[in-house]
Amino acid sequence: MRKLNQPGSRTIGLRLRSMLGAASIAGLLQLAPASARAGGPADSVATAAASPLTSPINPASTVTPAPMLVPAPRLGGYLQARETAQEQLGLGAVLNRARFSIDGALPQRFAYRFLVETEASAGARNPATVSLREATIKWNPAPFALTAGEFKTPFTREYLIPVPALELADLATVIDSLAPKYDVGVMAEYAYGALASVSLGAFNGEGANTVTNRDSAVTFVGRVTSRPIPQLALGGSATRDGADSLRWGVDASVQQSGAVVRAEYITRHVRGRARERDDFGWYVFESFRALPRLQFVARQEDFQRPLRGVSRRLRGLAYGANIEFVPNRVRLLLELSRRVSGARQTRADAFIGQLQIQF
Repeated sequence: MRKLNQPGSRTIGLRLRSMLGAASIAGLLQLAPASARAGGPADSVATAAASPLTSPINPASTVTPAPMLVPAPRLGGYLQARETAQEQLGLGAVLNRARFSIDGALPQRFAYRFLVETEASAGARNPATVSLREATIKWNPAPFALTAGEFKTPFTREYLIPVPALELADLATVIDSLAPKYDVGVMAEYAYGALASVSLGAFNGEGANTVTNRDSAVTFVGRVTSRPIPQLALGGSATRDGADSLRWGVDASVQQSGAVVRAEYITRHVRGRARERDDFGWYVFESFRALPRLQFVARQEDFQRPLRGVSRRLRGLAYGANIEFVPNRVRLLLELSRRVSGARQTRADAFIGQLQIQF
């Protein structure tokens, strides 16, 4: 007992007490979380670790799904400034088209598109107006696709070419006269690789920007295309826009070594009318890319309406060149257009210069 009262013994005792105290505190710290979990509230952080909602037995119940990444929409568009010189009308300038588009992709293979024309013609005496051209929702689980909204009906090869990609200033007369244009409806598509494709749509038949189907009739439009060899593309289109009206057309396109030849024939038959009185027309288009930024183009066409006589026949020739200052962005078209029409089949020539930019 006397040895414990020595200074060395006191030092050893103090160390033993310190070690026992530290061990006691550590034991209390280990017990504290357990007591907190036993008596804590249900939405506390401590409870979350031991709650059945987050236990390995039921892990999915509290897993927050990661937000799906949606690509930012892409803004695009194009402008066409046109100058026309004609003997009877003189010189005239027009903003032929001023359009912008918004395209975007959504999860589950959905996509959307808007196309707006800001200079839609409202007649020669009225200012141009803003007009919707396309507004679509598309679901594309390839090789199938389903499109709903307002868009181009699948009729004729030339009409389905995007406007900025058209090689001449205007569509062929038969396309502009007989092909159904923008309409509101739904269309299904199927592509068999690069070999063939089928499109079938049901539309109101009232044209673009209509809010009702006034006669409750449905206009069916279909198109079939085939590419038996890479250089040759064939197509056929048909539409029944009423109980007594049938329009159909066939087309072909051949391309090789920078040269392209495209041709179409379209006719419209009305029930009860003799076949020789049907409206019909054709065109043949040729182009050749002489240089990477220089393309020569030409077209011959004929459109007739026999029921209305020779005065409604229109024949046309067009020759021109496309000069690309910036490939796929800035292009200048220089075109000579000749039209022969009227009862006397009078000739009218026009020189057209059109500058187009895409963004």
